[in-house]
Amino acid sequence: MRFINKLVPIVVLIMLVNTGCASNVSSDVYSRRQTMQAQQVELGTVVATRKVQIEGSQSGVGTVGGAAVGAIAGSAIGGGRGSAIASVLGGIGGLILGSKMEEGVTQTEGQELTIKLETGNTIAIVQAAGEQPFQVGERVRVLSSRDETRVVR
Repeated sequence: MRFINKLVPIVVLIMLVNTGCASNVSSDVYSRRQTMQAQQVELGTVVATRKVQIEGSQSGVGTVGGAAVGAIAGSAIGGGRGSAIASVLGGIGGLILGSKMEEGVTQTEGQELTIKLETGNTIAIVQAAGEQPFQVGERVRVLSSRDETRVVR
């Protein structure tokens, strides 16, 4: 029982630390692999904006951690076969709860931007809202690489 009492806080701490490592969808943050890569630049004007929610990530950390914590907590209930059943049920409940918790923690507010490019084309891009959301009429640069596009001032 002492082992379980020590293990549960450690697993919960690992879950919270790893959930906080969710990727950033802001136009101001570049991953290491995105550096030193050429990007196509187009100029345009924001013609419409809309607030959106960007769903949270599902890395599996919350799912696995939740299942482990649930199973450990369940195993502390009863004895013998009852403890085994409670452990399985606790694991399943923790799995579901951990998955939902990870998704909720990593969910972020975003902004859908409709942009009229100088070429005459109109595009729409969704990205994290950032500290200063874009406004209709604002001139912007649209940076595009092979697999990603972002809007910057």
